Amino acid sequence: MSPNGAIPTNAISALDQAVIGQGLLAAAREMGAKLYRSAYSTIVREAKDASTGILDATGQAVAQSDELIPVLVGSLSLTFAGCAERYPIETLQEDDFYISNHPYHGGQHLQDVFIFMPIFWQGELIGFSSAVAHHLDIGGGAPGLNVMATDVYQEGLILPPSKYNLHRDWSGGPFEQLVASNIRVPDQTIGDFNAQFAACRVGIARVQELCARHGAATVKAAMAGMIDYCERRVRAAIAALPDGEYVGEDAVDDDGIGETPLVVRATVRIKGDQMEVDYTGTSPQVATAMNAPFASTISSTLGCLKGVLTGPDVPFNEGARRAVKITAPLGSLLNPRFPAPVRARMEAIYRAYDAVVRALGQAVPDRVIAPGFDSTVATCLSFLDQGRYRVYLEIHNGGYGASAHGDGCDAVAGPLSNCTNVPVESLDMDFDFFRIEHYSLRPGTGGAGIHRGGNGSERSYRILKSGVRFSIYADRFRIAAGGLADGMPGTTGSCTVYRGDQVFRLKSKDNFPLEAGDLLVLQTGGGGGWGNPAARDPAGAARDQRHALVEQMAAE
Repeated sequence: MSPNGAIPTNAISALDQAVIGQGLLAAAREMGAKLYRSAYSTIVREAKDASTGILDATGQAVAQSDELIPVLVGSLSLTFAGCAERYPIETLQEDDFYISNHPYHGGQHLQDVFIFMPIFWQGELIGFSSAVAHHLDIGGGAPGLNVMATDVYQEGLILPPSKYNLHRDWSGGPFEQLVASNIRVPDQTIGDFNAQFAACRVGIARVQELCARHGAATVKAAMAGMIDYCERRVRAAIAALPDGEYVGEDAVDDDGIGETPLVVRATVRIKGDQMEVDYTGTSPQVATAMNAPFASTISSTLGCLKGVLTGPDVPFNEGARRAVKITAPLGSLLNPRFPAPVRARMEAIYRAYDAVVRALGQAVPDRVIAPGFDSTVATCLSFLDQGRYRVYLEIHNGGYGASAHGDGCDAVAGPLSNCTNVPVESLDMDFDFFRIEHYSLRPGTGGAGIHRGGNGSERSYRILKSGVRFSIYADRFRIAAGGLADGMPGTTGSCTVYRGDQVFRLKSKDNFPLEAGDLLVLQTGGGGGWGNPAARDPAGAARDQRHALVEQMAAE
């Protein structure tokens, strides 16, 4: 028997392992499609700020949706463990589910709600189907986004690791009523919860189909084999790196109050097939929402290592965590003490990601990508209309970093996010208190290099009604994405409100009341370049000039 109780992976054929493994991955992808196609809010339906996965019978992540949000799936096992610790797995029955959004019990921030449903086959527990979504509003001190919160209680409704039954407690039951009574947009939020349950149902059905075709024991063995395979591949990739200690550093712009950068330091130690990532030297936790719970830190670190060390043929599952030791001092920005606020935790973990990239760049410079704009630029426009809240939340994308192999992409999500933009047509249908007046790339904002960084973007909103509230948290408004191998940094982002002759320059963490006629302009920055710009080939330089001219003409 293997440590998690599954039969040894060599008890099934390589063919069965491959077929069932791909079946599990396909199930996770189909779950993701069901989730965002069934969702009510634009943040899930259009931006796809969600993820899905399959876990084994002990709660170890096996297969996860690879086209959705990497940072969410990287902590599935940690969130599950918080639930199973309180409500043992053996107590579960059909239609029971675990649920949690608690950042200090394996969760990330309160808006990301994790749901786990057991998968039974002929009375035997085979595994779990899981879905997580970023919810538009989860209560708290402000609609959608409370950037001024000073503790986690002000950020929304806390759902501790819990166990409920779908038919008894949710479908019109007391738990659903409790949740709906504590949020401002119940139709959209409850609709997104139901999309999560629908996604979990898809995962359950697909795993049961695999059991019917191959047998429960073979499916469980294949799950164990997928985890073992990921661990072997990650360890082999680590063993191929030169032994040593490598240090990388980056910084969050500020805490939203002062102007002191918040340093994130990563020390990567490699010896044989062992790796340790130590965040000692990172800034202490702060009074604002820039803190990142440790589960988010683990997830971002694993996401970085998975991207640098392996290819797309290696599933992202529990095997990666087995291969790497990750530590961060308690009370630091990357492992705060309860009840520190954590709503904007992506800013800190993006700096952790980039710090690890810089460290690994010293060992394998041709394998890493220069830091991109790598910031969650989260904005919220909310409006109270005749007692009914309207809440619009969006994640804005900047330029990707360049690498030794090519230019960075323009205006795409950072490597931990993978969110898409929200189409203007969708916004026109859903919201009548603002409209999009301009949306384009920002030419020349990517850092120069042998390969240039990707360009940022600009989006402008005309406010149509007075009383609209705007909130933002972002980063890289002051500290640009640096280049690698003598590449140049990208440019920073900005947020500006134009009101007649008045111009208001907003901070990267801010609230601002808007009036009818205001023009809100949000700009994201570019990614860092790779290599000395003087060595860029003439064709690339000419292409840059052509693109800059075309983009400038379009902007004008």
